[in-house]
Amino acid sequence: MRLLLQNEIGRFTFTKELKSDDQIPRYAILSHTWGPDNEEVTFEDMINGTGEDKLGYEKIRFCGEQARKDGLLYFWIDTCCINKSIDAELSRSLNSMFRWYRQAYKCYVYLSDVSTTKRSTPVADFPWESDFRKSRWFTRGWTLQELLAPASVEFFSRERERLGDKSSLKKQIFEITNIPYTALQGHALSQFSKEDRLQWIQHRQTKREEDKAYSLLGVFGVYILPIYGEGQASAHTRLLDEFHKNQNCLRDLRTTDPRKDKERIEQTKGGLLKDSYSWILEHSKFRRWHNDKQSRLLWIRGDPGKGKTMLLCGIIDKLEETAAASFSGSCLLSYFFCQATDSRINSATAVLRGLIYLLADQQPALLKHVRKKYDDAGKELFVDTNAWFALSEIFINILQDPGLESTYVIIDALDECVAGLQQLLQFIDETSPAYPRVKWIISSRNWPNIEEQLNISDQKVQLRLELNKDSIAAAVSTYIEHQVGELARRKRYNPKLENSVREYLSLNADATFLWVAVVLQALEKIDRRNALKRVEAFPPGLGPLYRQMMDQVSKSDDADLCKRILSIVAVVYRPITLRELVSFDDALDELDNLKDLSEEIEDLEQTVGQCGSFLTIREGTIYFVHQSAKDFLLQENTSRELFPSGAEEVHRTIFSRSLQVMSKTLRRDVYSLRAAGISIDQVKPPDSDPLAVEKCPHLYAFVHDAKRFVLHNKSVIEQTPLQSYCSALVFTPTQSIVRAAFEKCIPSWIQRKPKVQERWDALLQTLEGHSDYVNSVAFSPDGKQVVSGSDDNTVRLWDAATGAPLQTLEGHSDYVSSVAFSPDGKQVVSGSGDKTVRLWDAATGAPLQTLEGHSRSVSSVAFSPDGKQVVSGSYDNTLWALFTLDNWVIEDGVKILWLPPNYRVTCTAVWNSNIVLGHSSGRVSIYDFSEGPKLI
Repeated sequence: MRLLLQNEIGRFTFTKELKSDDQIPRYAILSHTWGPDNEEVTFEDMINGTGEDKLGYEKIRFCGEQARKDGLLYFWIDTCCINKSIDAELSRSLNSMFRWYRQAYKCYVYLSDVSTTKRSTPVADFPWESDFRKSRWFTRGWTLQELLAPASVEFFSRERERLGDKSSLKKQIFEITNIPYTALQGHALSQFSKEDRLQWIQHRQTKREEDKAYSLLGVFGVYILPIYGEGQASAHTRLLDEFHKNQNCLRDLRTTDPRKDKERIEQTKGGLLKDSYSWILEHSKFRRWHNDKQSRLLWIRGDPGKGKTMLLCGIIDKLEETAAASFSGSCLLSYFFCQATDSRINSATAVLRGLIYLLADQQPALLKHVRKKYDDAGKELFVDTNAWFALSEIFINILQDPGLESTYVIIDALDECVAGLQQLLQFIDETSPAYPRVKWIISSRNWPNIEEQLNISDQKVQLRLELNKDSIAAAVSTYIEHQVGELARRKRYNPKLENSVREYLSLNADATFLWVAVVLQALEKIDRRNALKRVEAFPPGLGPLYRQMMDQVSKSDDADLCKRILSIVAVVYRPITLRELVSFDDALDELDNLKDLSEEIEDLEQTVGQCGSFLTIREGTIYFVHQSAKDFLLQENTSRELFPSGAEEVHRTIFSRSLQVMSKTLRRDVYSLRAAGISIDQVKPPDSDPLAVEKCPHLYAFVHDAKRFVLHNKSVIEQTPLQSYCSALVFTPTQSIVRAAFEKCIPSWIQRKPKVQERWDALLQTLEGHSDYVNSVAFSPDGKQVVSGSDDNTVRLWDAATGAPLQTLEGHSDYVSSVAFSPDGKQVVSGSGDKTVRLWDAATGAPLQTLEGHSRSVSSVAFSPDGKQVVSGSYDNTLWALFTLDNWVIEDGVKILWLPPNYRVTCTAVWNSNIVLGHSSGRVSIYDFSEGPKLI
């Protein structure tokens, strides 16, 4: 972008064109309605020093003078700051407009049709309100994003008098536009549905019909090239297509929404108390990190239970509040909460996925960095072996993006990053000092390996909680005051008991939130009359408290059962549900019936509650109260008590019980079909579907032999399920594990079996469906689909992984000789003995074009590397290359004639240098082109 400024003699001049590496100064921006084109000042006028006699020049003067009053040297106006004669600059500007308005320090709305000299109407709050409500500015398409994007929008009358801003006038603006207050206040537009955003522009107009779609680019956070002349419908379709691709990408990227994790954490811990974290906002280390441009990373470190997570929740709230209150609210917050016991959020790749997800959700234009790789790889990009390397490259590209706003990156509990911690630490160490617009906060326990890896320097600030004991103790006291008050209200403590409990907790907390939380959790289960006696029995310190809890478990009536529950929860890969817990322990067999389980679930919760206060239950899922509780149970001394035969024995028991649970449901002929030849469309699941209701634990291993068995026999099993025990087993290799395990299931009426190979060969699967010879096959570029052409006159698309038929493309009247995918995998081309070449949509199977021109059978077809051309070979000894694509007539790969909207084609035919076009209007047009280059 280029900005305007006023020089010493009062003339307006441009800055240089500001590139991505340049520091953009604070600037104002003008929003207005355009007058006649010949009255607006253009880029050429400014360069040539002309245009001062145009009416539009007054708007330039107004913006410059108002900016100067607000202490701003620079400003931007769309009429004259874009060189519209350069298509690339115009395209870049249209796609950047929302960001430029969002990053402006002030946006001035000049309302040429609103006067402050008119008298007030009886119902108006202001003399000018009637004109304001009828202003043309609220009816134009481009002004929608100019209202939504900036943090500060101020309205001015024709006389240049300030009317108010979008905060003071939000009532009037809402009534005029029906746009919710939250959108006007700068909340992420991704929170509003597609339909809501389309409704905001429904009654607005634009000079050029395509602009009604292009003016929504920033509102939907997409990037498309403007093509004036394509028509509103086409532009609208392209806009929404790109939006839906973005949504699909975000959906696959998301493994969790850190905003929801934050809500869950705060709710679980009893709410976020401002007085419990406000001390850190005034701490010299925090202020140094926040205010010093050279201090890029703040590491908050401390022992378990010191409240690190809640501190970060408070800091996030404060940064969000500060950003919302600033004149230029262009600030992003991306954060992530690691949790060792949850496999979704305990790895380095999960951290990057969460951070990228929040950044892209708040500033959708950043999603282009993900889409560059995602469009080729799909969801596998985020989960395959190379996911870390792809995600770290994407994240760095986002940090380098010139459009990235000032950003805070916050990661809590690095010590709970179970997989890839060293990679993540190295990434933070190398990345945090490199990008001046990005500041980092991380938290963790006092682990030496984290300190070594972070390579602390002047740019990295440490805040040790143990060195701030007084501040933390005061915060813990606030927490105790609030939580004991709530406990006393629920348990109906008298004032004396309430004060006694509060006093004991205050004296023994040792500035540890978690100790207080665990004691309070235990008090929830203790009768009021025993509360004081029991609370005074809790020892100070987390270690002694956990030891006492374990001793109490050992002395309880259900000691063995509680220890088994604790041992199971301690070794499982992820938090398990109460239903899953039933599946893992023989002692709960009496509950191992789904009907009984629904009745006895309350008793099961009570049993879990008897496991000291190590565990907590949220929405039917069992969690450790804190990672330190799990760590305590896995310590050598405790683990010998919990795992007398070793943790391996618990794993074996879980595995064995899982097989038992599955064995109760999975059996031969599970639907009792009986007849070996029954087809799949005759199968009706019973009312109590055994395959639908059983919720067995996840098993994360796949058996290679079983996969080969399924792929090899897929077609017969799909058509006649009980042939799994007949044909599928009989013709499976004799050394197959599946055959060895289930050979006894082969029906006795098959008395002699054929001789088959011993082992699986290289053949993965056979795709059946064509009724005649197959002449041509090809893989899609991503390897996920196969296309085939046959003498049965059809083209078929198959899923390469499963062999499932996806589409049957019918239209050729003779054999199909050749097929190919386009480089992007979105189209298929086929050549046929009927002398035609056909283009198909690979996703829907819809025919796109029929290309005619060959006088004999087509023998071969192919796409050009860029997908813009198709070449075909024929027994007529010609290569034919005259066709239409993307609204152009193309000859030998060169665009020669653009087709306006009313000449867009529905079908084509070619003969030598002649091309016939059919149109949706019913017209047919014929063209004859001379040979040789098509030059002007």
